[in-house]
Amino acid sequence: MRLSGFFLAFIFCCNFLFTQAQSMPSDWLVTPVKSRAVVTESADKKELLLNNGLVQRRFRMQPNVACIDYKNSSTGQQLLRAVKPEARVTLDGISYNIGGLYGQTEQAYLLPKWIDSFKKRDSDFVYVRHEVLDLPPYLSPQTKCWATNRKSATGKLLNFIYQSPLAALRGLEITVHYELYDGLPLIAKWLSIDNRSPKAVRINQLVNEILGMVEEQSAVVGSPEQMEKPSGLYIESNYAFNNAMRYNLSDQTTHWKPDPGYTSQVNYNYQTPCLLEVYPDHGPGIDLQPGGQFISIRTYELAMDSYDRQRRGMAVQQLYRTIAPWTTANPIFMHLVSKNDDEVYKAIDQCAATGYEALILSFGSHINMENVAPENLNRCKKIADYAHTKGIKVGAYSLFSSRKISEADDVINPKTGKTGGAFFGNAPCFGSKWGLAYRDKIKQFFTSTGFDIWENDGPYPGDLCASTTHPGHRDVDDSQWRQMEIQKELYHWLNNRGIYINAPDWYFLDGTNKIALGYREVNFSLSRAQQKILNRQNIFDGTWDKTPSMGWGFVPLTRYQGGGPEAVLEPLSEHLSDYEQLMMQYYGAGIQACYRGPRLYDTDTTRKLVSKVIQWYKKYRNILNSDIIHLRRADGRDWDGWLHTNPSLKEKGFIMLFNPTNEIIKRQITIPLYYTGLSTTAKIREKEGTARTYSLNRNYEVVLPVTLLPNSYSWWVVE
Repeated sequence: MRLSGFFLAFIFCCNFLFTQAQSMPSDWLVTPVKSRAVVTESADKKELLLNNGLVQRRFRMQPNVACIDYKNSSTGQQLLRAVKPEARVTLDGISYNIGGLYGQTEQAYLLPKWIDSFKKRDSDFVYVRHEVLDLPPYLSPQTKCWATNRKSATGKLLNFIYQSPLAALRGLEITVHYELYDGLPLIAKWLSIDNRSPKAVRINQLVNEILGMVEEQSAVVGSPEQMEKPSGLYIESNYAFNNAMRYNLSDQTTHWKPDPGYTSQVNYNYQTPCLLEVYPDHGPGIDLQPGGQFISIRTYELAMDSYDRQRRGMAVQQLYRTIAPWTTANPIFMHLVSKNDDEVYKAIDQCAATGYEALILSFGSHINMENVAPENLNRCKKIADYAHTKGIKVGAYSLFSSRKISEADDVINPKTGKTGGAFFGNAPCFGSKWGLAYRDKIKQFFTSTGFDIWENDGPYPGDLCASTTHPGHRDVDDSQWRQMEIQKELYHWLNNRGIYINAPDWYFLDGTNKIALGYREVNFSLSRAQQKILNRQNIFDGTWDKTPSMGWGFVPLTRYQGGGPEAVLEPLSEHLSDYEQLMMQYYGAGIQACYRGPRLYDTDTTRKLVSKVIQWYKKYRNILNSDIIHLRRADGRDWDGWLHTNPSLKEKGFIMLFNPTNEIIKRQITIPLYYTGLSTTAKIREKEGTARTYSLNRNYEVVLPVTLLPNSYSWWVVE
C-alpha cells in the first residue's frame, strides 16, 4: 500500500524536527552540559583552541601568541574585532607588551586571511612554550557547614610562557595562565612573573587582559562614560572592595577605554569604549626579589547570551557556585548579644532545641578575639567544645577597620601625610605592626579555641597608606597591594580550615562565604510592619546576582540603633505572628537573617513556632537555596513574591507569595517555569495540599489561581 504524500511529508517534517532538536545546543542554565573543556592544536601547529562547547578562544602562536577568535558558541557571537597584546607589564618605569601581533589596519573586524601577514615586535615578551594541565583548585576549602556544592571546579589550564629578547630583562619569565571550565561559558586569566635574574625588579603595573572587543553602541558623538559598554562578557576579578555589597560597585580593575587605532569607528573623536583593559588602579608597585614570584589578580570572563537581567544574574550565580563552591554553604545561625558565658551556654541549648546549626556572638558581646591570653583562649575553647557536643557551630564578631589604633599604626593619608581621611575616617594599616599582629591573633584564636565562624566586620577596604615605616609595605605605591595580600592570605588560611566567614565586602573569590543583602541599619528601628515589606524589598533587590546563600538579612529581636516597642519582637511570645512571617520570608528565600538578641524563644509556644519553621525550611532546603526568579517586588499595594527553580531536583520550583494589604487578594498569576526544566505539564500544590496538573503555554508559563488572606503569605511546590 502506497503512503499518501501528506503522510510522507508529515514523517519528513517529524524527522527533520527531531534531527534539529538533537543538534541544537541545550540551555546550559537548564540542562547540564556534557561536553568538557579541551585544548586542541591545529595540524600546522600555528594555532591553539580553548573550547568547551559553550565558549571558545583561539590563539595564533607564530610569530608570537595573540588571541584571534573569541566566540560565544551558544549564540555564535564573535566578541573580538581586533588583535591586541596578551598583557602588558611596566617594569622599573618602562612598559612592555606580552605577546601580540601587529599589522591589522582595519580594526572594526578581523579576517583570518589577514593574520599570516601580521608581525611581532622586537621589544615584546615572546612566546617560548606552552603546557596544558588539568585544572587545579584555587583553594582547598574544608567546608563544615551545610552546602549545596562541595566539589571544586574542573576543566583545563593552559599556560603560555614568555621571555624577553632584551638583555636588560634576561632572567625574567612571564606566564599567562588561562583556565577553561567544564559546564559553563567561563574563562579565567591571570599572570605570574618569575625573577631568575640576579637583581630585583619593580613591578609598577600589570595589565592582565587586553581585548579589542566589538562595540556595544555606535554613536557619532559622546564620551566613553556616556556610551554603552560591551555586554558580551561579564568581567569579575578577585580585587574588589568598598562595602557596596555589589560587585559592579566594588570592582577596582575593569577599564573600558577608547581605541585610537580603530579609525573606522562611527564616533568622530574615536571615543567608543571598546578596548577592555583589566588592572588594579593602584600598584602593585612591589619589588620582586631574585628568586621571587609575583602572581597577579585573577580575572573571570563569563560569556553572556542575553540582555535579560534575570538570565544574566543566574549565569553569574552559576559562576560563583562553580569557582567558589564555599559560597553555597548556608548554616542556620543566631546572632547572640551576650554579657557573660552563661548566656552563651543557654543560647547554645536553645539553638540545639530548635534545629539551629550555629551561634554567632554578635558585635557588642563579651567575647574579644584579639585577647590571646591563655585564660581567654581556654574559656572560649570550653564554649566551643560544649557547642560541638550539641552539634552547634560557634563564631564571634571582630572589627578590623573603621577604628583608630594609634598614630604609628593607622593609615597615613597620602594627601596630608597624617592619619585620618581613610575610607572609614580613621583606620589601621594592615601592614602596620598592629595590623600584622591582628592577623596573627585571629589565627591563634581559631587554632586554640576550635571556633567555627568568623564575622569579620570592616575588612581591609582599599586604603592607601603613605607610611614608610610599616613593616608590611614599602611606601604608598605598594601599600594597597600588600594590604590586600595580607587580607586575602588570612581568608585563604581560614577557608582551608573550614572556618565560615561573614564579611561585608566582596572577597568571595578569595574564601569568604557571605555578605549582607544590602540594607540601611536605621531601618531596623522602624515598625515591624515596615520591616516586613522593606526586608522583602531587600531580598528581591539583593538576589539578582547573588545566590540565596551569599546574602544575609537582619531581624532585631531587641532594640537596635533606636526604635521603640513597635520595632522589636521581644517579648517574643507577644509577637508570634510577626516573628513567624519574618522567619518565613527570609527562610522562604533561602536567606539566613541575623536574629539578634539574647534568646530564640521565651515560652514553649515560641519554641514550637521556631522549631516548626526550621523543620519546614530543612524539608525544602535544597530548592529554597536554588535560583530566585523575581516575580513582583514588594510595594505594599498588592501581592509580591518570588519563585525558586532547580531542574535537577524533585521539587523543581517553589513559589512564595505575600499579601501585605488588609483585603483578600484573588488573582490569576502567571508563573514562568522555563528554568524548572519542565516543558509540557507541571504538578503544583499549595503547601501540603493535593497537587493539580497545569499545562505550560508556549512561553513555559502557567496561570496559577491564587487566594491570599489579608496580611498573610502562602507557598506552592512545583514538581
